Amino acid sequence: MSKILVDEITTRDGTSTLTLGANGKTLNIPSGCTISNSGTATGFGGGKINQVVNAVNTTDYSTTSSTYNDITGLTLNITPTATDSKILILMQITCKCNNGSGTASNGSVRLLRDSSELQNMNVFTQLNIGNGNPDSLIHSGSHIYLDSPSSTSQLTFKYQGKTTDGTFSAFVKNMTAMEVLA
Repeated sequence: MSKILVDEITTRDGTSTLTLGANGKTLNIPSGCTISNSGTATGFGGGKINQVVNAVNTTDYSTTSSTYNDITGLTLNITPTATDSKILILMQITCKCNNGSGTASNGSVRLLRDSSELQNMNVFTQLNIGNGNPDSLIHSGSHIYLDSPSSTSQLTFKYQGKTTDGTFSAFVKNMTAMEVLA
């Protein structure tokens, strides 16, 4: 193995492209090295997924509270690698609202990053369907949110739930957080 020690490599006069390596070969960048770009990077394909954190939870969650509280299994931690990364949050929930009287009952869900509310969704409603049994109606819902946290610190994303009356319950829950590189 040969080693060349230099401070700068540049193209010769009349050319504008410097090629490192050859087709089918690997250019190795050792651990601890940093690539610094003051120009325009091409061919790297920004917007790539850098990391994925996922949780699937089947533990029942139930609340009769009219104030928000954490939904069991819908909390994830992720640490972005760059301040210009975005975090894509995907959530799926199967739930029901029930006040026991056969009239409309409402449940609300919100997404937080650490202690900051990012979005509030008042979308889960149990309606009286005449002679049907409203207690047997189960709803599935999903949520997608793209966050720009401008941070390289660990972030905690979580969903909280509450009810306006009766009981809001959640059964199967799935949450994914993805770091999207700029």
